[in-house]
Amino acid sequence: MKAKTYIKSILVPVIIGGIIGLVTSKAIDYNSLEKPILSPPGILFPIVWTILYILMGISYGILKSNNLVDEKVRRIYYLQLFVNALWSVIFFVLKWRLFSFIWIILLDILVIVMIYRFYKKNKVSGLLQIPYLIWVLFATYLNLSIYLLNM
Repeated sequence: MKAKTYIKSILVPVIIGGIIGLVTSKAIDYNSLEKPILSPPGILFPIVWTILYILMGISYGILKSNNLVDEKVRRIYYLQLFVNALWSVIFFVLKWRLFSFIWIILLDILVIVMIYRFYKKNKVSGLLQIPYLIWVLFATYLNLSIYLLNM
């Protein structure tokens, strides 16, 4: 039964990320933008996001399989997934670079709150979200830099 819980927990963020990737794929203009120092090649993003979505699912699966998911945990988890998904639409499809910067700051805050809530329930579950936070903070730097360099 636990395996089923983990599979479902992993599939949710991976599928959401995949759908958003398909929706935004034709609009992604990353390679044509002026980018700051430390900008990774575009090919790296789907690889990193897939790994992060898997870690996110494992982390949530730990809580779910141990009956540690309460309404606060569920709400913050799905809210940050929603905000995460919409960021790509705002940045790439709508090309609202400044608004996407404000939006990603909201995501930064939600991820920090999520880590805190997950960690209080299960340390490993919270710690598995640290790479996600680091990547989103890096994406915040990229977002602001791209906005400023492409005004």
